[in-house]
Amino acid sequence: MWIKFAIALIPIIWLIISLGVMRMSAARACIIGLVLTVLLAIFSFKLSVPNTLTAALEGIIMGIWPIMFVIVAALFAYNVTTESGGMKTIQDMLAAISTDKRIIVLIIAWGFGGFLESIAGFGTAVAISAGILISFGLEPIQASVISLIANTTATAYGAIGLPILTLGEVTNLNQVSLSFLVSLQLCILVVLVPFILVILTGGGLKAIKGVGFITLMSGLGMAIPQVIAARFVGAELPAIAGSICSTAVTIWLTKWHKDEKESEVERPDNKTLLKACSTFILIFIFVILASSLVPPVNNLLNKVTTNLVVYTGKNPNTLSISWLSSPGTLILIATLIGGTIQGVSFKRMMQILGKSIKAVGMTTVTVCAIVGLAKVMVYAGMTDALAVALVSLLGPVYPLFAPLIGALGTFLTGSATSANVLFGNLQLSAATDLGVNKYWVVASNMTGATAGMLSPQNIAVATGAIHREGDEGEILKETVKWGSLYLVVCCVFLYITGLLTGMI
Repeated sequence: MWIKFAIALIPIIWLIISLGVMRMSAARACIIGLVLTVLLAIFSFKLSVPNTLTAALEGIIMGIWPIMFVIVAALFAYNVTTESGGMKTIQDMLAAISTDKRIIVLIIAWGFGGFLESIAGFGTAVAISAGILISFGLEPIQASVISLIANTTATAYGAIGLPILTLGEVTNLNQVSLSFLVSLQLCILVVLVPFILVILTGGGLKAIKGVGFITLMSGLGMAIPQVIAARFVGAELPAIAGSICSTAVTIWLTKWHKDEKESEVERPDNKTLLKACSTFILIFIFVILASSLVPPVNNLLNKVTTNLVVYTGKNPNTLSISWLSSPGTLILIATLIGGTIQGVSFKRMMQILGKSIKAVGMTTVTVCAIVGLAKVMVYAGMTDALAVALVSLLGPVYPLFAPLIGALGTFLTGSATSANVLFGNLQLSAATDLGVNKYWVVASNMTGATAGMLSPQNIAVATGAIHREGDEGEILKETVKWGSLYLVVCCVFLYITGLLTGMI
């Protein structure tokens, strides 16, 4: 058992060393990791060459659809809205609320950042939020740390739910059930993070004084709609609904608090604002219409589906490509309509789409390689070997450490989606071996993977946004402190809750 464990661990160790120590590019490290995994599967786990190669091919196809398709569509939506000036209008609307830096951080980093994460994902929220906060007088390093910490819980539902949708795909578990459990697991963190942001902004616990209630409601305004959307719709809408409600609640309470001075930034008129938000409003509407909440539309769209069996070995997965109901398709259509409303020509939108595709070239290589690697590990039995050994070593307390495995995935890859691809099946195998609720343990991987403030790649995005390359160590020093607290709360809360509810 332990020999197989050691061999199966080699690809993981390679990723840790290449990404964390050697600082190799993610694309190169993952390609080498895929080749290494293929060789180990063939020569050590005796998976035939055709089966190994088709396992990798299945992963590569999954990397393109739906993962990269959704990434490109989300980036396209963001870029078109930026081109039209709509994103600047949205920023101005949020900036016109208050001069209190604590309130600004709750609105920009937490609310607006959560919204950007829900739409675009992949570092967009960190880069934009940090730049805006600096313009309001925050120190660059401080703005980066705040933006990184704010960009945690929403990543579970980033890029229109891509991480959870992918987790459901790779583990063959129902994504609505996974989405609901993740929203419940994240509740305490969603309420805690806004307080951390206020403390960091004001320089200590005293900063909470005067805005404590607003901070609490900002967290609850995110958590409650997130749970409701996750329960009744799935993974596509929780972060969108939560961020919009949280921002609205924070703004309303700030306006109600008469001691607050008005910002000097002029608020855009409602017509301009509605036009600027048109793409995101349409995405919201289309996702709901295509969801199980509207069965006639959902069933009609799902009829246009292609089923593929790629793996040539035993018990292959069937890849279902839903051409019309895919979040990527819905985002593309919404963006084309929204962009037209905002005055962007079709020709210009096609140019932006082309640039969006080119911009994620290396990300495509990374994602396809990491999904291919994960699929080979699953079919070869390497994931099972890791799970059996970890369960044997940790026994009944394994679920306590399950979120840390998800966090390790994000640390290595810089992506919650990739963390789910890498370790989703490991968590599933461990839960099966332990005889505990598989949905709870697999969801724990996603919950732990939201600790993206610890990822060197995400920190690099932050330093690049504020033009402070070389200061990654200073930012990491601060994020490690808060990231450790985040993970301790996460692990303990999930373990105790799991025991009390009979999930573990």
